[in-house]
Amino acid sequence: MKYSILGPTGVRVSRICLGSATFGVAPNSEEADGFLGAALDLGINFFDTADVYGSTSTFDRPGAPPASERESAEEILGRALAGRRDEVVLASKSGERRFDVDAGLSRRYIIQQVEQSLRRLRTDRIDLYYAHFPDPNTPLEQTLAVYDDLIRQGKLRYVALSNHPAWQMTEALWIAHDRRLVAAPVAAQVMYNLLDRSAEKELAPACLRFGVSIIPYAPLHGGLLADLSVLDRPIAGDQRYGGPGYSKTEIDAARSLDRLARDWGLGMQQVSLAWLLSRPAVSSVIVGAESVDELRANASAADVELTQEQLGAVSMLGAETKS
Repeated sequence: MKYSILGPTGVRVSRICLGSATFGVAPNSEEADGFLGAALDLGINFFDTADVYGSTSTFDRPGAPPASERESAEEILGRALAGRRDEVVLASKSGERRFDVDAGLSRRYIIQQVEQSLRRLRTDRIDLYYAHFPDPNTPLEQTLAVYDDLIRQGKLRYVALSNHPAWQMTEALWIAHDRRLVAAPVAAQVMYNLLDRSAEKELAPACLRFGVSIIPYAPLHGGLLADLSVLDRPIAGDQRYGGPGYSKTEIDAARSLDRLARDWGLGMQQVSLAWLLSRPAVSSVIVGAESVDELRANASAADVELTQEQLGAVSMLGAETKS
């Protein structure tokens, strides 16, 4: 496993970050301890979760217990990492409004959610805490001020923004500088992969300019950029979260990627992740592996270095999906 420095923090994180959105479903609660142990053995020290992961209806699927009967992803992580907490960089987040009309980025809500997350995670601090989504009802200055308080209390180490546009990232950095807050964002989490490169328009240049790390989620586009066998699954891609699934253009690009990977003696997931890890400002990518075999395959990508010619060929596939 290779490692990167997270933004301006000096903290070393694995180039592969394990996401936990489907914890409780795949892997289920009984499998999770072994799954997390395998991740640690592979050198993964960066784990991503959220207050709504695992035990909300978004992640329901046939054969899995209903959301009301599942542990949250934070609870599963907290139990599985017991005794090894100091070995890992733990990221969580709050502010998603789909499941709670009172959710957002207000002082009241953030403090409430941080306290609950600390209990579920069985820890006294969260290393990296994201504002999950923008909140149009709360001034960004208020959000950063409460993060600042929580950092000074030792409950948070660093903060970051998730799903925020470049202008809000820039505004947050300006507010932190102007108000002399320690809660300047150190990372931006965003959907980013070969087939969705919208982050490159404005966010990536801003992060590169200000030394903020990009942490992509959905780097394999729901598995399509990992293995074409995903097309045989009854539930694949963003269908796992209630989305429509893959388009013909995306499938065609994935088939072309598969041919390139085979020619190079690599797996699709290795090529996809290695390409993304080569992009400016990207420090680590969040993978949503659902089995130990998938986890091992994803982790192996951290050691793959594509040539400039190979990177160019892969980039062309992504460009073709826009035309």
